[in-house]
Amino acid sequence: MTPQPTIPAYFIRKAVDLAASGGADLTYPLSMADIATSILDDPTKRLTTEQVTSFTKAVWAMTGDELFGLAAVPVRRGTFRVVCQTLIHTENLSAALTRMSETMRVLIPVQPMMLNRTEDSTVLTVHVHATNDLSAEANELAERLLTDFLLILLHRFAAWLIGNRVKLLSVQLPYEFPGSEAAKMYDAIFGTRVEFGTDRATLEFDNAVMRAPIVQTEDTLAEYLAESPNLLFSSRDYDSTASSQVRRALETGFKGGAPGTEAIAEMLNISPPHLRRVLRQEGTSINQIREEVLRDAAISGLSRGDSVDDISTRLGFSEPSAFRRAFKRWTGQTPSAYR
Repeated sequence: MTPQPTIPAYFIRKAVDLAASGGADLTYPLSMADIATSILDDPTKRLTTEQVTSFTKAVWAMTGDELFGLAAVPVRRGTFRVVCQTLIHTENLSAALTRMSETMRVLIPVQPMMLNRTEDSTVLTVHVHATNDLSAEANELAERLLTDFLLILLHRFAAWLIGNRVKLLSVQLPYEFPGSEAAKMYDAIFGTRVEFGTDRATLEFDNAVMRAPIVQTEDTLAEYLAESPNLLFSSRDYDSTASSQVRRALETGFKGGAPGTEAIAEMLNISPPHLRRVLRQEGTSINQIREEVLRDAAISGLSRGDSVDDISTRLGFSEPSAFRRAFKRWTGQTPSAYR
């Protein structure tokens, strides 16, 4: 089984804290996702995409709102499905996002997104207003969570529509710099350096990608929606960066042994020194990516209840003790403590 990327528990912690400040109890969604509160108290913890998907679905069911009851105006379940069905037969990404913006204005009594085109690029702006039932501090956090969710959704969905990577020219977020570690997470999510502290929330697309044709159909849309929001969390945006290609090569190598640098470079049709240079430019290395792949696979195995011995063997460690040392290096805890 190919390991899926894991998600920092940081994001769920924020949602749980926000709900508590408004008097809401998310114990049920957490239990449905098999997420212990102790996990959320540890900044080193990571969650599987299945856990985050289960949590999100449970919150949707509990609130009856696709924006989790946080927005000033509720968005009834099924709204996103209707919006998608109106745009699936459009010609290209530009037409699809335009149709989405128009349809959302009709179905949702606010203006959640708008498009502004220049000669070279198209800027998508998201407008989010939180419910007035929360304190000023909680409202600020709610708007931040909603903004993150909508921008990630729109970016990933755009990539899915054209079946290809959507490289962003810029990303702007209207809240203060969250610290270097959190900022790195945002950069990784959007595939570009994110600018904080701006006056609006935007995604900037090159107009070349806006002309890309829609390759999805009603049938594939039905499959996408049936799996929602799992693909939102697990998809890597059809990423064609060197680091994402190295990760895929390492993931597929689990059954027959992880490929080395020479083999990966040959697969990408570049020299090993050039591969190393490109990865350095992307702020990573083959060893770092290999560690991330192993970490995500280990966390997924532990969440399924696999034994340490089985995980150790599957990931190619010489003995369980070596795996335990590596896992503690990755997460700061032993496998048994993490479980």
